Amino acid sequence: MSNENKSTKRGRPTVSGSARQARLEARAARVAAGGEVKRGRPANGNSARQAKLAAKAAKLAAGEMIKRGRPKAAEVTA
Repeated sequence: MSNENKSTKRGRPTVSGSARQARLEARAARVAAGGEVKRGRPANGNSARQAKLAAKAAKLAAGEMIKRGRPKAAEVTA
Protein backbone atom coordinates (compact mmCIF):
# COMPACT_ATOMS: atom_id res chain seq x y z
CA MET A 1 0.00 0.00 0.00
CA SER A 2 1.34 3.38 -0.95
CA ASN A 3 0.28 6.80 0.31
CA GLU A 4 0.89 8.53 -3.01
CA ASN A 5 -2.78 8.60 -4.06
CA LYS A 6 -4.11 10.11 -0.83
CA SER A 7 -5.45 13.64 -0.94
CA THR A 8 -4.41 16.10 1.76
CA LYS A 9 -7.81 17.82 1.92
CA ARG A 10 -10.61 15.96 3.62
CA GLY A 11 -14.33 16.62 3.82
CA ARG A 12 -16.54 18.69 1.62
CA PRO A 13 -15.08 21.59 -0.32
CA THR A 14 -16.02 25.12 0.74
CA VAL A 15 -18.06 27.31 -1.59
CA SER A 16 -16.60 30.79 -1.30
CA GLY A 17 -19.80 32.63 -2.36
CA SER A 18 -22.13 30.86 0.07
CA ALA A 19 -24.14 32.65 2.75
CA ARG A 20 -22.40 30.69 5.51
CA GLN A 21 -18.96 31.73 4.30
CA ALA A 22 -20.14 35.35 4.14
CA ARG A 23 -21.32 35.12 7.78
CA LEU A 24 -18.04 33.56 8.88
CA GLU A 25 -16.03 36.26 7.10
CA ALA A 26 -18.15 39.00 8.68
CA ARG A 27 -17.65 37.44 12.12
CA ALA A 28 -13.88 37.21 11.57
CA ALA A 29 -13.82 40.85 10.45
CA ARG A 30 -15.67 41.92 13.64
CA VAL A 31 -13.17 40.03 15.80
CA ALA A 32 -10.23 41.50 13.88
CA ALA A 33 -11.63 45.00 14.41
CA GLY A 34 -11.71 44.41 18.17
CA GLY A 35 -15.43 43.72 18.28
CA GLU A 36 -17.27 41.10 20.27
CA VAL A 37 -18.91 37.99 18.87
CA LYS A 38 -21.59 36.54 21.11
CA ARG A 39 -22.91 33.05 20.65
CA GLY A 40 -26.18 31.48 21.74
CA ARG A 41 -29.16 32.92 23.49
CA PRO A 42 -28.38 35.75 25.92
CA ALA A 43 -29.08 35.07 29.60
CA ASN A 44 -31.79 37.03 31.40
CA GLY A 45 -30.12 38.70 34.37
CA ASN A 46 -33.41 38.92 36.28
CA SER A 47 -34.23 35.20 36.09
CA ALA A 48 -34.36 32.96 39.15
CA ARG A 49 -31.64 30.72 37.73
CA GLN A 50 -29.22 33.61 37.24
CA ALA A 51 -29.91 34.77 40.81
CA LYS A 52 -29.19 31.24 42.08
CA LEU A 53 -25.97 31.03 40.07
CA ALA A 54 -24.85 34.44 41.34
CA ALA A 55 -25.52 33.38 44.95
CA LYS A 56 -23.52 30.18 44.42
CA ALA A 57 -20.62 32.14 42.90
CA ALA A 58 -20.67 34.55 45.85
CA LYS A 59 -20.51 31.64 48.31
CA LEU A 60 -17.59 30.12 46.42
CA ALA A 61 -15.78 33.48 46.39
CA ALA A 62 -16.31 33.77 50.15
CA GLY A 63 -14.73 30.35 50.64
CA GLU A 64 -17.86 28.57 51.86
CA MET A 65 -18.22 24.83 51.33
CA ILE A 66 -20.94 23.94 48.84
CA LYS A 67 -22.22 20.40 49.03
CA ARG A 68 -22.97 18.61 45.79
CA GLY A 69 -26.29 17.03 44.94
CA ARG A 70 -29.78 17.37 46.23
CA PRO A 71 -30.23 18.32 49.89
CA LYS A 72 -31.72 15.68 52.18
CA ALA A 73 -35.45 15.91 52.73
CA ALA A 74 -36.68 16.99 56.14
CA GLU A 75 -38.03 14.18 58.26
CA VAL A 76 -41.79 14.24 58.68
CA THR A 77 -43.09 13.01 62.01
CA ALA A 78 -46.74 12.10 62.12
